[in-house]
Amino acid sequence: MKFASVAAILLALSLASPTSAFTTPAYRTQITATATGNNYRSYSTYLKESTVEEDNAEDTAVEEKTQEQQPAAAAVVVESSIPPPTTKRTTTTKITADRIEKATKERPYPLFLAEKAASILPSFKSEEYYPTNTQKERIIVLGTGWGAASFLKSIDCNKYDVTVISPRNYFVFTPMLAGASVGTVEFRSITEPVREINSKVRYLEAAATEVDPKTNTLSCVSIVCEGNSCETEEFEINYDRLVFSVGAQTTTFGTPGVEEYCNYLKQVGDAQQIKNAIVNCFESAGLPDLTEEEKIKELSFVIIGAGPTGIEFAAELLDFIEENGARFYKELLPYVRIKIVEAAPSILRPFEDGMKEEAIRKLTRKIELEGVPTLQPLEILTNKLVSEVSGNYVYFKDGEKIPYGMSLWAAGIGQLPITTHLLDTLGETEQKDAQDFARGRLAVDPWLRVIGGDGKIFALGDCSCVSSAPMLPATAQVAAQQGEFLGDFLSKDYCIDAMDDKLLPPLGMNADQSKTLADKIASFAMGDDEIAPPFQYLDLGILAYTGKGSALAQVQIAPGGGMPGATENWDPVRLQIKGKLGFGLWRSIYLLKMTSPKNAVLVALDWIKVKLFGRDISIL
Repeated sequence: MKFASVAAILLALSLASPTSAFTTPAYRTQITATATGNNYRSYSTYLKESTVEEDNAEDTAVEEKTQEQQPAAAAVVVESSIPPPTTKRTTTTKITADRIEKATKERPYPLFLAEKAASILPSFKSEEYYPTNTQKERIIVLGTGWGAASFLKSIDCNKYDVTVISPRNYFVFTPMLAGASVGTVEFRSITEPVREINSKVRYLEAAATEVDPKTNTLSCVSIVCEGNSCETEEFEINYDRLVFSVGAQTTTFGTPGVEEYCNYLKQVGDAQQIKNAIVNCFESAGLPDLTEEEKIKELSFVIIGAGPTGIEFAAELLDFIEENGARFYKELLPYVRIKIVEAAPSILRPFEDGMKEEAIRKLTRKIELEGVPTLQPLEILTNKLVSEVSGNYVYFKDGEKIPYGMSLWAAGIGQLPITTHLLDTLGETEQKDAQDFARGRLAVDPWLRVIGGDGKIFALGDCSCVSSAPMLPATAQVAAQQGEFLGDFLSKDYCIDAMDDKLLPPLGMNADQSKTLADKIASFAMGDDEIAPPFQYLDLGILAYTGKGSALAQVQIAPGGGMPGATENWDPVRLQIKGKLGFGLWRSIYLLKMTSPKNAVLVALDWIKVKLFGRDISIL
């Protein structure tokens, strides 16, 4: 009842003020976002003008003529591959460019909030949607990251045969990898096996190497071990629908030496390697006959990249030194140096200036420990471009160099080879033109269908780019929302395949199927009862831990608005929380976002254990 009340209030607010500052305008055709450097186009530009007709002409729309007064495109009959219920009602629908534009523009913010609040309410699915005399469609899910995990939670396995393919049989809560790399939490506390996320799915431990959209076939390779001997085994598997959620990999921008000498922080194995490297640096610095310069070199930690990953790792490392360093390595603490290197003029670019200053203040704080001279080990270097990394030094383009004992590269992400291969395979389709704004990612339509994939392939997360909106950030929040949306979308009956090589807006195949409250709100906001509501991202804000029980929480209350070059623009309304209150919010949200109650309990126990007994420094 509480969530329904919230939805009703927000709905009333939207109806009372339909043109208020909360309403986000549509992104129109061929707009160039000069402020962010993103080029994007409207979905109706891609479709141009397509018309869909069925039987009865009760609600026939007026066809829109092009500027050249050319006739509308030929009609396309929508036919369901699933035998319809006997209660199906035939209707006539024409889809014009205006209707497409209206359906795909961003829904008014208060209505969108009401829709999200209503989605929390339990929904009841009718069994008539899933005829028992038909074979289930096979969905192959590539990956076990944020998008895949959210998809597996929301997909209806009574309707689909779902198979997950990934070399990793678990989901990892990546925002806490920084804490795991210094022993604040245990690795197993932030992982969840795929089979526990959804016990009805099938899992194959393998890596997909190629996708053939023409034959709907995946080529995979698996490592099979017997005793001490291992060999690779190749196989192919067919799909009816493919959910491409492989994520991205760390990119080096071609910088020499990064792959050979730098650590990354994307996987559990990376965090374990970093943890061992940190302890090794201290143990090496404690060896006899080392000069002071050699000790400083061994205990110099260089972090390249001042985004949330680099900043949170630096904060966790600083906590380790302050809370446990005096216990294990008191005589070595004066030699510790932590340097954060950033090519941009400032750190934490998504945050407001005041939050950045607070982060700098906390990170560069002085540390007072009994029996140890005052320490101020952390230094932030901005406007520094790395030119090369060797076994002992990080070199910069201005000619300077920094010695290091351990280096972390957290400076950006790039696409995996399989993503690039799929782009090449789709090269002769509309995907090629879409790369003007997708820039190496898979361009998808507002319903996350890969452009050029005939409605058989969906992509989400870091490997995808929604073609009708500005580039979304490569964050867990985006991938998780897309996975939840896609699972819910596919669990309903919509016609999603391409018609005459065009990805038309999905229409409901069963006019009598019931809708949830969230669906009804979305349809009202769109002004269309038949087209499926497209994906819309809800920016909830960003978090960053800054050390010593302090964190930043930038929570978005209302989005910004306006168009590039327009006279009426406004900035997003954001709530800025920092210090102890931000730390409490940071921990609370992370616990709530855990994939299972088990993980939340394990992480909470890890925090208590570290407070009571300190971090473990075993090299495993």
